[in-house]
Amino acid sequence: MRKLTFLAVVEKSNDGYGVFYPDLPGCISFGHNLEEVEKNAKEALELHIYGMEKEGEILPTSSKVVDKEYLQDGCIALVVSVFPDMVKNVLDSKRVKTNTTIPQWLKDMAEKQGANYSQLLEYALIEYLGLPQKQNRS
Repeated sequence: MRKLTFLAVVEKSNDGYGVFYPDLPGCISFGHNLEEVEKNAKEALELHIYGMEKEGEILPTSSKVVDKEYLQDGCIALVVSVFPDMVKNVLDSKRVKTNTTIPQWLKDMAEKQGANYSQLLEYALIEYLGLPQKQNRS
């Protein structure tokens, strides 16, 4: 299982701590206390990597040390490790709502039969796409 580790910089603010990853511009987080900082920094890294990979972006190589310029004014370095493949599996398997339209008469008949629209649509799409029925995707 793939494990990625990046260095984050934690800086004190008026109402907590800000977090950023020098190797991943735009990957930021916040926490009111250090426990929250660790949790939120990990989640931010997981989602940032997921988004980059989903968009086909190349992940940068993680620096082994944080530049001294980032560690001024009481800032500290935080080592954050994540398992991107596990995150991808969870996020890609998440159930999502989607709206569809069908004729009223069909809806009425289906409801009389106690149809489960979500289940029927899922099975129909799996069949339509030629995917194996028994593969559990949730």
